Parts: sequence; C-alpha cells; structure tokens
Amino acid sequence: MKAARHRLGQGIGALLAFARSPDLALAGRHLCPVELAAFRAMSRADQLHSLGVLRALLRADPGASAILIKAALLHDVGKSRCHLAVWQKSLAVLLMRLWPGFCERLSQSQSLSRWRAPHQVHRYHAKWSGEILREMGADATLIWLAEHHHHEPTPVNDERRGRMLAALKAADGAG
Repeated sequence: MKAARHRLGQGIGALLAFARSPDLALAGRHLCPVELAAFRAMSRADQLHSLGVLRALLRADPGASAILIKAALLHDVGKSRCHLAVWQKSLAVLLMRLWPGFCERLSQSQSLSRWRAPHQVHRYHAKWSGEILREMGADATLIWLAEHHHHEPTPVNDERRGRMLAALKAADGAG
C-alpha cells in the first residue's frame, strides 16, 4: 500500500509539474555545463524528480560524494530520449503491476509507438542513461550507477559502488 501511495504521489506530482519550476541553480551547483545541458534536456517532471532524489540523498547523507550527487541528478537522463505524457507513464505503471509479461513483450519491440514507448522507456532508460553519460565522457562510477539504479537485484563486486548504489536507490525511492 505504501508503494501505491508513493506512485500515486509521483503521478500527481508529474501532472502538476507544469506549475513548478525546477531549481536549476541547485542542479548547476553540482553539474558541469555539459551535464547541466543533459539535465535540462529531461522533462520538467523528471527534473523535479531528480532534484527530489538529490534532496532525499542529502538528507540521508549531507556529505555525499560528488559522483553520488551527480548520479541523483542524472540517473534518469536516458528518459530524455523519449518524452512521455503523464497518462503514458501512469498507464505503464498500472499495466506493469497487472500484466508484467504483457509489458515485457511490449518493451521488446523496436517501434516507439504511443503504447509501446512507456514500456521501452521503463525497461531501457537506465541503459540509455549510461550511454548518454558515456558520450559526455562522464566518470565510470557515475555511468555504472546510472546503468544499475533501476533493476533488482544488482550484483556488486565493488563495496564502495555497492554502498553508493544502495544510497541512490533509497533516495530514488524516497524522491
């Protein structure tokens, strides 16, 4: 029930995103110009979400590393490859709960149709985030965090990365 309330809150926040301005100054304090441009390419709702993740991260760990802060802001940058309407995101979340196998099949198509795109974005945005960050010449740990922030479970051989990933996932769930 808590997860459903959280998702409902996220959906309402996305619906009302048009009325709120993202704190670009906050993002700019932590991102270089190229990273900030990538952040700004994200939808307003995704920018607001990422800023929420950053705030949750800093509440939990005021001394978070610069890489982890950048990961909070850029973990969903792959979603900028395909902007979705709120109804598409909401329907995709609902369908993933009810018919995960059907959603898996929808996500495997090469077509970015109105009905398939939300499932593809859900499935591939972490991979796309890593690709975008790699093209920007980002730090390897930042790329790894973005690529692994979404799917469970994530095998981790590096204890430091494992702690960072756990912190990012916790903040992402709270933001």
